[in-house]
Amino acid sequence: MTTRLEQQIAFLNEADKLKSVTRGTLLCDASRAENSAEHSWHLTLYALVLADQAGPDVDITRVIKMLILHDLVEIDAGDNPIFGSYDTADMEAQEQLAADRIFGLLPNDLRDDLRATWEEFEANETPTARFAKSLDRFQPPMQNLAAGGGSWVEYNVTEAQFVEKVGSKIQTGAPGLWEFARARVSAWFAARS
Repeated sequence: MTTRLEQQIAFLNEADKLKSVTRGTLLCDASRAENSAEHSWHLTLYALVLADQAGPDVDITRVIKMLILHDLVEIDAGDNPIFGSYDTADMEAQEQLAADRIFGLLPNDLRDDLRATWEEFEANETPTARFAKSLDRFQPPMQNLAAGGGSWVEYNVTEAQFVEKVGSKIQTGAPGLWEFARARVSAWFAARS
């Protein structure tokens, strides 16, 4: 019989694999691509530092919880860069299977709590989830700007593509962050043309 503590440690050991999932976004210094664990950590810091950008109904502690959990499914499903090409339905199915397996390592009460938090983030319907999702869309552009364009150059992204795929997600949960990003991103694309 596996003990509760053994289940918890098994989950934590499995979560360590997120450090090996390479993302499409470069570090701010453009020295290398970040990994998904670094991304999740950085997003939790964004939530702490940018909490004043959240609406009054946003629970920042829950945002942090969502952000530290949101990409665990990439251990199995991998990272799908927003400007990459992939089958969205297939990706979502893979992520659901990954969530079943990874959260399933935990004792039932923790499994249910953490899975519900992940599901809330994915559904993007509560003010807390919308702010968390906004931060998840806001952080990569900030890194791309710091890295001289980063993955935008690699994926040959246009400003219109950026606005379409990223803008609405940021604007919905954090309008002030969208205004900030929009001005800087527009300037970056204008300088390249």
